[in-house]
Amino acid sequence: MSENKVGTYKFVAEPFHCDFSGKLTMSVLGNHLLNCAGFHAADRGFGIATLNENHYTWVLSRLAVELKDMPCQYEDFSIQTWVENVYRLFTDRNFAILDKEGKAVGYARSVWAMISMETRKPADLLTLHGGGITDYVCDKECPISKPGRIKVAEKAPVSEYRARYSDIDINGHVNSIKYIEHILDLFPIELFEKRRIKRFEMAYVAESYYGDTLSFYREEVRENEYDIEVKKNDADVVVRSKVIFI
Repeated sequence: MSENKVGTYKFVAEPFHCDFSGKLTMSVLGNHLLNCAGFHAADRGFGIATLNENHYTWVLSRLAVELKDMPCQYEDFSIQTWVENVYRLFTDRNFAILDKEGKAVGYARSVWAMISMETRKPADLLTLHGGGITDYVCDKECPISKPGRIKVAEKAPVSEYRARYSDIDINGHVNSIKYIEHILDLFPIELFEKRRIKRFEMAYVAESYYGDTLSFYREEVRENEYDIEVKKNDADVVVRSKVIFI
């Protein structure tokens, strides 16, 4: 395994990135994971800035995070990332979250597509730099299961939210990390006082925009395991999620 295939990025758990328990929040961890994906891709010639020159960009399709622990405030930690597979329309990217001693305290799996900024349709990854992205496929282990299928039967929303200025990212739609925050806000603080998140999944289905009304449907599929579906304007599903507490 070539070391050039794995990127390692160092962080500190800043107090304003932590919740009331003094642990890093899931949304900040998610943001760090996405940043590491961007750093790793850019360092190898297929980052967003390079793609934008040809009117393409990366979009996150799926994310699954599984944790044994979360960094505490002021603690050093690092994130490793690597490409597991490249298909014509999607690529699998994995992550390891390492504590200050370099021990893995969590892993993540993600699925990405490259899309045209003009048509918003997926593009052929195997044509990117003549298929050069496949040179970075790596066999490093990621010992968690891939994101699964999520289907919510609940018909009545537990919450509604209108997308505001702070939700909108550089692409003009609701930021993928903001969905994480809104989904975790569906649960009372008392649950987080007693339990921690063991596994968190996101499946991004469609885009939502400023002013859209987001409706959140939550179903407890088994004890401490919840499936969530987010619809915009009482119509299209935009996000599905699974949260497992332990």
